[in-house]
This record gives sequence, structure tokens and C-alpha cells, in this order.
Amino acid sequence: MPPDAWPPLPLAPWKDTYATLHRWLQIAGKVRLALGPHLNQFWEATYYLTASGLTTSVMPLPGDAGVLELEFDFLSETLLASTSHGGEAALPLRPMPVADFQRDFDALLHGLDVHVKTWPMPVEIPHPVRFDQDREHASYDPEAVRRWWRVLVASDRVFQAFRAEYQGKCSPVHLFWGSLDLAVTRFSGRPAPPRPGADRITQEAYSQEVASVGFWPGNDDFPEPAYYAYAAPEPTGFRQASLAPATAFYWETGGEFLLRYDEVRRAGSPDEALLAFCHSSYEAAARLGNWDRNRLELKAA
Repeated sequence: MPPDAWPPLPLAPWKDTYATLHRWLQIAGKVRLALGPHLNQFWEATYYLTASGLTTSVMPLPGDAGVLELEFDFLSETLLASTSHGGEAALPLRPMPVADFQRDFDALLHGLDVHVKTWPMPVEIPHPVRFDQDREHASYDPEAVRRWWRVLVASDRVFQAFRAEYQGKCSPVHLFWGSLDLAVTRFSGRPAPPRPGADRITQEAYSQEVASVGFWPGNDDFPEPAYYAYAAPEPTGFRQASLAPATAFYWETGGEFLLRYDEVRRAGSPDEALLAFCHSSYEAAARLGNWDRNRLELKAA
């Protein structure tokens, strides 16, 4: 029998594994950020779903050295590295401190004659510690990781359908390793006001008007997995909008709407419940923000 497409994913039982995996994904993600040419909204930094895990997709190596791809294979519990010149290497995914993962990952790249300088600090994580000095985070529960990945697979299917309905600028469905969220973002086509005091990444990410939806495993402020939706800049009246399903609510702490993952997985049709959340959050953002919807939205034939 195929595995549950919408498995339970309470945060507490896999919180330590989540913290360790988050840092491992940042270590490899920083290689993607370093090697790829810059794209708008930092799309060059993200991961994509595969049939067994997450991939960086191919990344250009300097000169004529070809390309490198890194894939976290959660079915075989292996990080795979391959180059277009036939080089292959693997790193088992097992309980180990982040510092040991960093050491072994560096050795894996050097064995493929890949040399990349990256910043050794985690980002968007409270109380960051250099990767090569972090011996606190060392948990890895492969079944918990597979449950999380299966949630990403199911969510990706719905997000891809939602993305296909839009002819304006729209991001790929991709996973950001900073906050570890799977997201898809629609753009109005208009510039957004600058954000005073924001860092370069934030300024770039929100340089245009956006409506975004995504999935996030949770954190200490909201300790359960959820789907989120926000508009930036947020138009007047957005937080008072009525979204579908009716259990969606505006989370003041995060400045976004949330829909608990358990509300989706227990729905008669999880796909329809999640797609309703995508549609209603976008429609509220576009209507209240006066987006040119006739130009941006695909019309049924």
C-alpha cells in the first residue's frame, strides 16, 4: 500500500530532528547560493521536490568544470552529489552533530574537486552557532523526515495546480532553507515601497507587490505545522478578510493568515481544502490591493 499522502506531523516528536535537518539543509543550500547566478527574489537559493527528497537542481561550477547537483534522498537516507563529468559521492544521513556533517560534507565536495567558500553561520534560526562548532544538534529520525517530505509532496501538487492558473509573474514552487518553508508567490507586476531598515535579502524579496502561500512545520511561537498566506505590502482590510476554509485565521504575531495542517489532512478532500485557502487568500490580496486581475489571471476556455 502507498504511504499516507497526508501523514500526521506533530512538531514535538521530531523537533530535535527538524532542528538538525534544518541546519544540514542550510549547509548545502549555501553552496547553491554561492554557485548559482543571482535571480530576482533570491530564487537561485532554493530547493525543489524530487521523487525521493529535495534537490538543489544543477549548479554551474567555475570555468568549464560543468555542473554539480546535490540531492537529499530521504528514501535511501543519503545525501547524493554528482557532477556532469561523472563524479559521484554520497553521505549517509544518520544521527550526527552538525559539526560532523559540515566536516563530512566538505570532504565530499573536495573529493569531487569542488571548492566553494560559504558563510558558516545559520540564518533565520534563534541563537545561531557556527556549523563547524555545533555539537548540540545531532538528532535524525528518518521516518519523521519522510513524513515531513510526504507533506511537502502533497502540498507541492496543490501549489503547482494553483500556480498553473496564473499568467502573471509567479515564483516556482520551491523550498526556502532559511525558514524551511515550501512556497509559491504571485506578483502584481507593480513595485512595492522600500522597507526602511530591512536587510538586502528582505529588500529584494519584497521589492514587488506579492501574494504568497506556503507550508511551514511550526516553531516555538506556533508549535504545529500550518499553511500560511500573506500579502506584502498588506492592503487595508486584508487581515479582516474571510478566507476558506472557515478555520483559517489571521495570526497577529506573524502578520499572516494560518490554516492548521491538521485541518487540511482531516478534510474530506485535503487537496480542495488547501486549494480553497490558496484561492481565497490570493483573491483577498488582489481585490483589496487593486491588482489588474484581467491581465494576470488565466481565463477558462
